[in-house]
Amino acid sequence: MKKKRLFVLLLTLALLPLSNLCVMAQPIDFSVGYEDPTNPMGDYPRSPILIPNVDIDGYTLTFYTPCDGCVLRLIDENDVVAYSTVIPTGATSLVLPSYLSGDYEIQIVRGIFCFYGDINL
Repeated sequence: MKKKRLFVLLLTLALLPLSNLCVMAQPIDFSVGYEDPTNPMGDYPRSPILIPNVDIDGYTLTFYTPCDGCVLRLIDENDVVAYSTVIPTGATSLVLPSYLSGDYEIQIVRGIFCFYGDINL
């Protein structure tokens, strides 16, 4: 019994350094709005909206929820679209262009919904 406890203790101590991995990715906190609130598209859905779960690490976006076919836009401080692309089907990550730097509003447009948040590159 003592040997088993000693083995478990030593195994725990051996694996302890692995539990302190440094993850640099930052989650993006999205808010939601309508893409064009003046567009009379009829009834808006009454079901809960699935907000994208996206992390950013440097220039790499990682998608934890599918964003297939959604439009991704980066808006600069002057409200100018600095970058726009369609997220490919099945993409789990997307690398942003390295020429971008500074503060941007990131937008992911899915149908009539626009998910927006702030990022710094």
